[in-house]
Amino acid sequence: MTRTVRDRLGDVRRTFHRYPEPGWREFYTTSLLVDELEAIDARSEEAGTGGIDEIVVGPEAMDPDERMAVPNDDDLETWFDRARERGARQDVLEATEGGYTGVVARVRRGDGPSIGLRVDIDGLFVEEASDDDHEPAVEGFRSEHEGLMHACGHDAHMTIGLATLEAVLESDFDGTFTVFFQPAEEEAGGGKPMADGPYAEGLEYLLAVHVGLDHPTGKVVAGIVKPLAMSHIDATIRGRSAHAGKAPNEGHNAIQAMATAVQNAYGIPRHSGGMTRVNVGRVEAGTASNIIAERADVVAEVRGETTALMEYVKGELRRTFESAAAMHGCDLEFDVVSESPRADSDDELVDLVYDVAGETDGVDDTVRTADFGASEDATFLMRRVQDEGGLASYLIVGTDHPDSHHTPHFDVDERSLEIAVDVLVESVRRLEVERP
Repeated sequence: MTRTVRDRLGDVRRTFHRYPEPGWREFYTTSLLVDELEAIDARSEEAGTGGIDEIVVGPEAMDPDERMAVPNDDDLETWFDRARERGARQDVLEATEGGYTGVVARVRRGDGPSIGLRVDIDGLFVEEASDDDHEPAVEGFRSEHEGLMHACGHDAHMTIGLATLEAVLESDFDGTFTVFFQPAEEEAGGGKPMADGPYAEGLEYLLAVHVGLDHPTGKVVAGIVKPLAMSHIDATIRGRSAHAGKAPNEGHNAIQAMATAVQNAYGIPRHSGGMTRVNVGRVEAGTASNIIAERADVVAEVRGETTALMEYVKGELRRTFESAAAMHGCDLEFDVVSESPRADSDDELVDLVYDVAGETDGVDDTVRTADFGASEDATFLMRRVQDEGGLASYLIVGTDHPDSHHTPHFDVDERSLEIAVDVLVESVRRLEVERP
C-alpha cells in the first residue's frame, strides 16, 4: 500500500512549496490536491474503512457569485496555461477554468456532528531567497515560480489538511467531516464564496489552522481573538490632461488630487470605539513631466478592531477621496476589491482544543487565546457557523521560522506538521464524543 500523507508530511509539503500560485490562479495546486485526495480515497477503500464521499472542484464548491479580488482574464489565462504545461489534470483544468480554484472534500459517516476544517492554498508575490542560509534552496525545493513563494505557510496548511482528513478516515469517526481547501486567502477573496456555498451549510463546528505567526515549535494557541476586520480598496482618480507649460489651467490634475487624498487619508480621526488602521500601499500616475496627469491609481486598505469600526474608516476614506477629487475637478472610482469581518474563537471550542493540545506529544506550551492583530477571511466561515448556532475556533500551531511571514527567507519547521495533525485529529474525535 502507498504510504499515507502522514508518513510523508515533509515530502508533500515540499511539493506544494515548489509550485506556489496566486489567488484564484491555483490551478496546478488544485490538481495536486485532487491527486492526493483521490490517493487517500483509494487507500481508504482498499483498507476497508470507506472512502471520501465527495471531492468537489469548481463553481459547485462555493457560491461563484461571491468571489472577490478575481484577477483579469489575461492573468487567469497565463496561470492556466502554465498549469497545463506543467501537467495539471485536464479534468481539474476544465472545472477550474475562469479561476474557480480550490477543493472541498467531505466524509459522511453516520449521524454524528458535522465538523469542518479550513486551510488556505495560495502563495504570495515574494521572490524566494536562494542563498545557503535558506533550507528550501539548499534542499532543492525552492519555488520554481520566480517572484512567487509560499511565504506564509499555506504549503504546510494544505499538507495538514490532507493528513487530518486521512487520519479521520482511518478512525471510527461518526459524523460528517468537511475540509475546505480555500483559494485566495491573501487577497481575502476566497473565504466568502466558500462560506456562502453549499458545503458550509449545517456545520456545527469549524476549526481553522495557521502555523507560526511568531509562535515557536511546540507552542499551540487554542484560539485567536480580535482579528481585524479588513477591506481592500482600489481607487482611480480621473482628471483631464493638458500641456504643463502652455496651458496648465486647462487640465484637471489627477496627481494633485491623489496627493491630497493620500495625505488626508492618514488624517482620518481614530475612533474611540477601538483600533483602526488605514494604509495606502501603492500609487501610480502620470506619463511625463510636461503633461498634466489625467489618471491616478491608488491601492489602499482599511482595518478595524470590529467590523463596524472597519466600516467607519472605509466610509471616511471614501469621503476623503471624493473630496480630494472634487477639489481638483476630477472624478473618482472607489471600488471595494475584497473584505473580511471580525470573528472571535468560541470559548467552549477553545477550551476543548486547549485540553487536547496540552496532552499532545511535542507540545510544551499551550495558550488559550491570543490576539491575532492581522486579518483573515476564514472569519467568513467562522461567522456563518456561529450565526447558525455552531462553534468555531482558529488555532495557531507554532513553528520555528527563520524570518517573518511574507519575507524571502520564510520557512517552517516540519516537526510542527505532525503536532498540528495530532491536535486536529484528537479535537475532531472529542467533538464527536463530547459535543460541547
